Amino acid sequence: MRVNLAALTIALTGFAAGTVLAENYCDVPMVNWRPQIELLEILSAKGWAVERIKIDDGCYEAKALDQQGRHIEVLFNPVTFEIVKLEFED
Repeated sequence: MRVNLAALTIALTGFAAGTVLAENYCDVPMVNWRPQIELLEILSAKGWAVERIKIDDGCYEAKALDQQGRHIEVLFNPVTFEIVKLEFED
């Protein structure tokens, strides 16, 4: 079986570039993380209806309905609970 060297090189270069370009929003040691329940309590007090909180790329990711009833997906720094990325879902 012959492998097209040019195609393989392009594929591997693209993979490496994608890895380098991946954003790392939350690069903090887990030993410093605050509990998820604390984030849930803060968001609930703001009037958010939280569907779930999970760990994603070193951050806490929350899916919720905000105060205006919009579906949102938010990444939080697990130490400060600062919003590092916010997306509105359709």
